[in-house]
Amino acid sequence: MLAFYFRSYLVQFYIMAASFSDLPGRHERHYRRRIDNPLFSLMIKFHDDDFFEAQRLDHEEILSFIEKFRSTMQQAIDLKPSEESEVILKLKEDLERLYEISAGLADDQKQNQFAIKQLLGIVMGTIITNSSGDPLAEEELQMEAEARSMHFKMLEVPLVADLLHPLSLIDSDELVATLLSEPLDSLEVALQLFDLEQKEQISAQAQALLDSVDPNKKRKDAWANLQLLKNSLEEN
Repeated sequence: MLAFYFRSYLVQFYIMAASFSDLPGRHERHYRRRIDNPLFSLMIKFHDDDFFEAQRLDHEEILSFIEKFRSTMQQAIDLKPSEESEVILKLKEDLERLYEISAGLADDQKQNQFAIKQLLGIVMGTIITNSSGDPLAEEELQMEAEARSMHFKMLEVPLVADLLHPLSLIDSDELVATLLSEPLDSLEVALQLFDLEQKEQISAQAQALLDSVDPNKKRKDAWANLQLLKNSLEEN
């Protein structure tokens, strides 16, 4: 028991010294998930150098994002009134990808996301105008807009942004441990990314992992997440 409190004290001390971010990026988030977490096969101990490296990588991603954001904004400004549809569609895809990336960045990205949405609205307006008179195309565009809105809403959950990042830090062998370590409300949203077969596999792996690592069920949050996983199977 004394050793437990001593470890807790050390973690709290390190947190104060290293200063965890209020709005961390994906590197810091994944680093923090694994600190003293036996659910991960590569459980880590807190170390200043590793933690600062995670924050440095998050900072570099912000700089890279800003560069891409400015470049894409300039492309939008330079659009010709009679621009080819392929160019407009490529710009739309670039904006959507930028939004996805922004969701995983450190710090408050709301202003950048608002600007991206504004640009997307202009681009989609052009596409809709070009599709005027085609009922099927207009219906498909409306369905796409609704799906995009739902997708962006899900990206407000950091776990979803981390899972969907093109260079996700959450490897397949860490997926179950990650899902068991997240808050219930985040897990509930993230489960929408998986189909029934995937959730069945995840649930079985999660049960096996907890039975092995925590047979006495001391990690109540993780067991609650497992129950949510099982409940999601019954809903399908």
